[in-house]
Amino acid sequence: MRNISKIYRTALKKYPVGTQAVQAGILMGLGDQIAQNFIESGPKAIDYVRTMQFAGIGLFISGPATRTWYGILDKYIGSKGYIVGIKKVVCDQLLFAPTFIAVLLVAIGFCQGKDIKGLKTKLLNEYSDILINNYKLWPMVQLMNFSLVSLNYQALVVQSVALLWNSYISYRTSLDKHDEFIQI
Repeated sequence: MRNISKIYRTALKKYPVGTQAVQAGILMGLGDQIAQNFIESGPKAIDYVRTMQFAGIGLFISGPATRTWYGILDKYIGSKGYIVGIKKVVCDQLLFAPTFIAVLLVAIGFCQGKDIKGLKTKLLNEYSDILINNYKLWPMVQLMNFSLVSLNYQALVVQSVALLWNSYISYRTSLDKHDEFIQI
C-alpha cells in the first residue's frame, strides 16, 4: 500500500492535472456504476457505454477543469485558512459551479445523442434542480477542502465526495429518457 501511495504522490507532483484527470475519470465511471446498480430501479442490463461516457467526461472535462480552477483560486486568493476558504467557496459556488453544471449537462446530453433542441430541453429540465442540490452539498465540502487541504489533494477530496454526487448526476440525467419534456 505504501508503494501505491508513493507512486500516486509522485505522479501528483509531476503531473497534477493528468493524475487528477485520470482519478476523476475513474471516480465518475464508478459513480455511474453505483447509479446503475444501486439507485435505478428494476432489473436491466448494465449500460457500459454510458459508464465509459461518464468516465470520459471525468477524464477530459471534470478532472482538468477542477484542478485548473483550484490552481487559479490558489494563485489569486491564497492557499489555506478559514477566510481564504470562505473567499474560495464564494468564487467556486458563484462562478465555477453554475458554469460547470451547464457544461456537464451539455456533455452528458451530447453523449446521449441530443441535438441542439434536445440540449436546450435537457438544460431546462435538469439545470435548476441540480444547481439547487449542488448548493445543499458543496459549500460545506468546499469550505473544509479549501481551508484545510493542500492544492494537490483538493481535487481528490472533491472527487471522493463526488463519487456519490456523480451517482446522483448519472441517475438524474438518465431520467429524461423516460420523462415528458418541456418543449422549447
